[in-house]
Amino acid sequence: MFRTHTCGELRLSDAGTTVTLSGWVQAGRDFGGLTFVDLRDRYGITQVVFDSDDDAALTERARKLGREWVVQVKGTVRERTNKNPNRPTGDIEILATEFQVLNKSKVPPFTIEDESDGGDDLRMKYRYLDLRRGPLQRNLMFRSQLALAVRAYLGGQGFIEVETPNLIKSTPEGARDFVVPSRLNEGQFYALPQSPQTFKQLLMVAGYDRYFQIVKCFRDEDLRADRQPEFTQIDCEMAFVTQEEVLNTFEGLTRHVFQQVLEVDLGDFPRMAYDEAIRRFGSDKPDLRFGMELTDLNAVARGKGFQVFDAAELVAGIRVPGKADLSRKQLDALTDWVKRPQIGAKGLVYVKCNPDGTYKSSVDKFFDQQALAAWAEAAGAEAGDLLLVLSGEAEKTRTQLGNLRLHVAREYDMIPAGVFAPLWVVDFPLLEWDEESNRFHAMHHPFTSPKREEVDRMLTGDHETMKSLKADAYDLVINGAEIGGGSVRIYDRGLQEKNFQLLGFTPAEAEEQFGFLMGAFEYGAPPHAGIAFGFDRLCAVMNGQSSIRDFIAFPKNNQGRDVMIDAPARIDAQQLDELNLELSIPDASVKPGQNG
Repeated sequence: MFRTHTCGELRLSDAGTTVTLSGWVQAGRDFGGLTFVDLRDRYGITQVVFDSDDDAALTERARKLGREWVVQVKGTVRERTNKNPNRPTGDIEILATEFQVLNKSKVPPFTIEDESDGGDDLRMKYRYLDLRRGPLQRNLMFRSQLALAVRAYLGGQGFIEVETPNLIKSTPEGARDFVVPSRLNEGQFYALPQSPQTFKQLLMVAGYDRYFQIVKCFRDEDLRADRQPEFTQIDCEMAFVTQEEVLNTFEGLTRHVFQQVLEVDLGDFPRMAYDEAIRRFGSDKPDLRFGMELTDLNAVARGKGFQVFDAAELVAGIRVPGKADLSRKQLDALTDWVKRPQIGAKGLVYVKCNPDGTYKSSVDKFFDQQALAAWAEAAGAEAGDLLLVLSGEAEKTRTQLGNLRLHVAREYDMIPAGVFAPLWVVDFPLLEWDEESNRFHAMHHPFTSPKREEVDRMLTGDHETMKSLKADAYDLVINGAEIGGGSVRIYDRGLQEKNFQLLGFTPAEAEEQFGFLMGAFEYGAPPHAGIAFGFDRLCAVMNGQSSIRDFIAFPKNNQGRDVMIDAPARIDAQQLDELNLELSIPDASVKPGQNG
């Protein structure tokens, strides 16, 4: 037996018990006649003491133990004289009577502590060491608890878990697919699923009216903090339900997991139409933990002879409470921030509402005190507040101002800690027009149903009508992060064919890509709807973190590489031959201008 107890288990009530522990050496401290070793496993840390008065040889051996060595220790539990209140096992220690080294360790390339001295790249390379650190262990244990809570709730609601294939057919909609060559079918490729969307709809056609799956999905897209090429969804579908029933069911799931895992009652889940979210917050995933809503200033700022505003489709601003004291340097930094290519604004106008009732603005040579007072009144600004204003094309300006709102709130600690603000965003557009490709794209995906009252307009409408179509689509947002999204689905072949037509598919292309699904619709497809939660993102949001990477055991870096196993990697010539593939990658050793 390697251990009778874990390193986080023993308490003062166990004093006098003979125990065996196994784990990793966290740290060692030598005080002459006494040597202390902190022994760690994923359950906690227990202090072990070696006393040279009891066994000098054993203590001498213990002095040679190195960090991260794996050891087994036998001894007796006793009360500590200097207790550690910050450690659950801090009231006791183990007086060692024997130990053996199970495995030695090289000196780790970084400290295995909650606050490590290793940079991101180094810790990613030695991820198996990074995963020994407390924060990551807690994250992965949280992820496991959350998965169990999800399964418990959905199982109790009559959902069945069904696995769907990982080798499927590539489709042109959405992000780029990861493709897998087929050895047995020369010149043909599988794709890894971006989601199980069509399969879960087929399960509804098959009569499994409540499906779920905690499933891996794959998208070959540019990465950032909250994206990975492979990620996990809580994927769900229901038949014979309305949008209202779907929202109530998964509001229930969300309440359940927050209560079970965090002991947090989320309270009300308000609902907001997409158009209202864009108008008030400049985002379809607004963070409701703080105010600073967008204010339309057209009525008080345009037509006053200031050409920048007069030529703009929209002049809008946000009221930043209590920040009229920002320095010129701080305001210049905000101006530089909105002018970055990622935001794309041409400039930023500010108005300081001074405590004495006067106004100071970057455009006060164009607007007098009375005009600036009208701005402040429109925005609800009071003495001591700051007004930040952008102008331009309406949609872009709202997006820019929405981003500025979030940046200012984070920069000046205006977001309350430990608060969760859920929101359903509903009534999304069905389609969005892309000027570059000169075609419509599905706002969610091509299987999303228009609202029932919009079907006739969809079937007969013109280009402008298409832009205004609304979908039975919905997103769950918590603290400004999209946690889940879904829709009522099309289940009629004719309507699905029309939607493909609007998206630029020829009948032949639609049949080639999705004929199997449209064919299934001809065999008694029920009305159905569903949703998918971003499981990794839900973990991060519930823990107040912005990056999903630390909730994934073996994530990729920002270039989509696993630097620990060095993947992706080249495959050898024999594998290429078996797959009937030939690479056309230039030889890196050939300089430009040379043949190769």
